[in-house]
Amino acid sequence: MKFTYYGHSCFLIELNNYKLLFDPFITPNELAKEIDINQIQADYILISHGHADHIADAVAIALNTNAKVIAAWEICEWLQQQGVTNCHPMNTGGKFNFDFGIVKTTVAQHSSGLPDGSYGGNPMGFIIKTTEKNIYYSGDTALTLDMQLIPKYCNLDVAIMPIGDNFTMGYEDAIHAAQFINCKKIVGVHFDTFGYIKIDHNNVSKAFIDEGLNLILPEINNSYNF
Repeated sequence: MKFTYYGHSCFLIELNNYKLLFDPFITPNELAKEIDINQIQADYILISHGHADHIADAVAIALNTNAKVIAAWEICEWLQQQGVTNCHPMNTGGKFNFDFGIVKTTVAQHSSGLPDGSYGGNPMGFIIKTTEKNIYYSGDTALTLDMQLIPKYCNLDVAIMPIGDNFTMGYEDAIHAAQFINCKKIVGVHFDTFGYIKIDHNNVSKAFIDEGLNLILPEINNSYNF
């Protein structure tokens, strides 16, 4: 599995010969100004919730690539109003077998409003279960006891979770979350983009090491193999 980081909570996963793009927020992100969204290829776009810092480039990339968008019903309705018709709506707790693998949506304790102020449905996380790897992307969320249910569904190879605090769980709660989901390889996202969510990289990394966890703090426009 190849993981490419585009900043904030936007990343591309390549597995089973498919490209899955998550939460596209690139052009408004000063830290990602070197990335040209017109060069990004995707077969699917998964959107965890409707906030602008997770959906800003969704319309442009979806229209450019004709990728199928997987998101909450309300987000899909909003995207269709923007001309994006290749959508697959889901809601919390549901699952669907796509050609790359199974997607199961999970609870995320957060909020969700679309850029025009309309209702964005329930925020969600995603479990992606495939023949190659099993992945959990929590989306923006607080620590929740519901995470303890995830190992009952599958054994995870890697989990992608926010660690920036303020709007989501911070690194201390992300450590508890890693223990809840029984996953030792964690990719941190949703950090450093804004002043509210800047982290001390050394301190955060040490905290994970002390708990026997492997934290990856990805660098923007870099790729990693898991």
